[in-house]
Amino acid sequence: MKTTSTTPTTTRRRWLLGSGATLASALGAGTLANLMHARPAYAADYKALVCIFLYGGNDGMNMIVPTDTARYDQYATVRKGLAIPKASLVPLAGVNYALHPAMSALAGAWSAGRLAPVFNVGPLVQPLTKAQYRAAAANSEVLPDSLFSHSDQQILWESGTGDALARTGWGGRASETLATVNPVISVAGSARFGLSTLQTPLLLPGPGSTFGAYGLQPGDTWAPQLARKAAIDALYAAPQDVALADAYTAAQRDAFAMSARLGALVKTKPGDPEAIAAIDTAFAPITAAGKITSGLGNQLYQLAKLIAGNATVQGNRQLFFASMGGFDTHGNQLVTGSPLEGDHARLLKELGDALAAFNAALTNLGLANAVTTFTQSDFGRTFAPNNSTGTDHAWGNQHLVMGGAVRGGLTYGSYPELVLGGPNDVGQEAWELQGRWIPTTAVDQYAATLLGWFGATDAQLDTVLPNLKNFGTARRLAFL
Repeated sequence: MKTTSTTPTTTRRRWLLGSGATLASALGAGTLANLMHARPAYAADYKALVCIFLYGGNDGMNMIVPTDTARYDQYATVRKGLAIPKASLVPLAGVNYALHPAMSALAGAWSAGRLAPVFNVGPLVQPLTKAQYRAAAANSEVLPDSLFSHSDQQILWESGTGDALARTGWGGRASETLATVNPVISVAGSARFGLSTLQTPLLLPGPGSTFGAYGLQPGDTWAPQLARKAAIDALYAAPQDVALADAYTAAQRDAFAMSARLGALVKTKPGDPEAIAAIDTAFAPITAAGKITSGLGNQLYQLAKLIAGNATVQGNRQLFFASMGGFDTHGNQLVTGSPLEGDHARLLKELGDALAAFNAALTNLGLANAVTTFTQSDFGRTFAPNNSTGTDHAWGNQHLVMGGAVRGGLTYGSYPELVLGGPNDVGQEAWELQGRWIPTTAVDQYAATLLGWFGATDAQLDTVLPNLKNFGTARRLAFL
């Protein structure tokens, strides 16, 4: 191997790009200690939750559309040029609803009973009527903070609270409360969803990427690198004078060991000799020239490998986080008369195709019953369009849950009344009649249903979701 000359600054910069120090600070000392003292997963008892956050505020009203004559006519009248033609929709057999045509790849998941829409979900502190909303002051304790704001609503969804300043996420608190071996594993960067009081999410790069310290991978055989690794190992093995330094060196040791354990699994990409045929076959429709063609597809390919390799990842309960962006469709949401064109159609096609590939991979692996995938998003969008062929910020939204344990073929929650100024619309005066639906299902109830399937007791649910007690006996839905 050719030796190149580097300055101390260059060497230090290259080291920090992927070093154990970076890895340790990203994970936290407690996280790494837990990761390295794990027992292997037992497939028969393995369960995973996969959160897909749709940043920007997905227009759930066009993702799932009513098809009975009366409500479709109401929908088409109010949505005007944004209405999806009825003949273009993907019917959901057995219910009076249909999917956006860009999501036709999910028809098979519906037919197999593995897909369910959940209607009008959003952040709530307690059950809320329109009269209560209209009577409440802006800072009232009965209302979630800072409604209709991207950053605040994202925090409310990810934290499972009504507090826009909440530090931890409901995924992170669930991981902590249930004492899962690993923290939340994210393939979409850092997100509040995976934060707990003592841990940050484990952040993994995409397929084909190196996970670990630069030049210090298990396969590196160049003598100077081996010598450097030996020196680092000796340094981190030496006792320190203070407890903080001991904790730091322990985190570094664990980081190296963990990256050595997961590095090969993380790096594998479609077509590699180590690739799993059951996964590559499922993702073939969104793979070209050995590369997956969408960002979400790459993330879910990575998660499919981690789920298949759960004994290597370790732990029999795991929460994952993935995401898409671009859903803030204030304009160019739909090309009138062309339901497969426009920004929203492009986004929904990526979502639908990636979810279908993921479902196929889990089915091929025999793990579909062990994994439940669900969507979250900032908020829904106004039912009435704006003047830019788009929609604006709203509140309640429709979501999708997918997996072998899902009681599919049915819908859950209460679909809003499609009447501007009606009982579900926050608006009353003519100028505010936009169709910003007051949620009828809380994030807490949605999350409690998912976590109940995951194994959380009622007492643990109350710890993870502090406002759940405000919903009385209506703590969970029936989609799992």
